[in-house]
Amino acid sequence: MDRIAAARSNEFMTTTSDIQSAVVIGGTGKTGARVAQRLTAVGIRTRIASRTSGTLFDWNDQTTWQPAVSGVEVAYVTYAPDLAVPGSSTHIEEFANLADREGVRRMVLLSGRGEPAAQKAEQVLADSGLEWAVVRASWFAQNFSEGYLLDPIREGHLELPVGEVGEPFIDVDDLADVAVAALTRTDLLGRVLEVTGPELLTFVEAVEAISAASGRAVSFERIGLQQFSDGMAEVGVPSDVVELLTYLFAEVLDGRNQSVTGVVEEVLKRPARDFTTFAAEAARTGVWS
Repeated sequence: MDRIAAARSNEFMTTTSDIQSAVVIGGTGKTGARVAQRLTAVGIRTRIASRTSGTLFDWNDQTTWQPAVSGVEVAYVTYAPDLAVPGSSTHIEEFANLADREGVRRMVLLSGRGEPAAQKAEQVLADSGLEWAVVRASWFAQNFSEGYLLDPIREGHLELPVGEVGEPFIDVDDLADVAVAALTRTDLLGRVLEVTGPELLTFVEAVEAISAASGRAVSFERIGLQQFSDGMAEVGVPSDVVELLTYLFAEVLDGRNQSVTGVVEEVLKRPARDFTTFAAEAARTGVWS
């Protein structure tokens, strides 16, 4: 299904004149909020749909699906809790069929690298009959500044069940720019856009970059999977989230994703932001203070 190597237009043009309306499923999340902001900025009427927004959307309540997609032309879709969970492809198939019936013509799906269940969901979308694209992402740099790694970083000590494996952390702002391009350009349709940062970093190196940028000592310790899952459960993390994170650290961070792609630069005609730049900009906001 991947068509990253296919020949495409050399022009970087984001033509939105024929796109008037969009919905962002998961529009209050890390990527969704950024995508919605960008769509609105270029004049596209954008509906934000999530469990906490004005337009309610819940993957486990199909009565919320039709109001979310009714009357829009394109959809950016994030799946909760993660496209890697079993059964996600069934939901994506049912949602794509509903969107098609409601007149949605194009769907862009957020996916993750190295996740078999996610790739099954990608294929379901490709077979749906909709115009489609997939943004398949590496680990988010912003997990250190906006997600579940923020509190440990603030406390000065991060414990994770991961060793010396390299990860090309993607800046979510780059991801959002690519997603908007896929929603508004025809030359990116029918492609899996595998987005990464420009370099491989271990988690130790990422923490060192955060320490240097923030001026605060932050240490990293590798721990076992059981200790990791027990620790999350002790602080009240829901069991399904514990299961998901344990799976991701055990399976996805096994070295299978130790490579970078040039997709961000190809699509946006500029280099992907590196982790040092992300850390410096995040530190200036005071998020780790």
